[in-house]
Amino acid sequence: MLLDFEHLLIRLIRNLQERVQSGEITERGLARVAGISQPHLHNVLKGKRQLSVAMADQVLRRLHLDVRDLIQPDERVR
Repeated sequence: MLLDFEHLLIRLIRNLQERVQSGEITERGLARVAGISQPHLHNVLKGKRQLSVAMADQVLRRLHLDVRDLIQPDERVR
């Protein structure tokens, strides 16, 4: 599978959704840590709003994630 930025963005949003759904963090807490407003995060998680590339970078940085964390081992370029 060829990965593009859109797929990585979808995976980031899924990662955030899973963190909230599992109870690891609340939506409000995630918004605070990520540095974005809770209403905007809520809309992103529900698919009503987009997450810009700049905002996605900010979320990754603040959650101490790397794009490589969104890629499966078998998808990595050698």
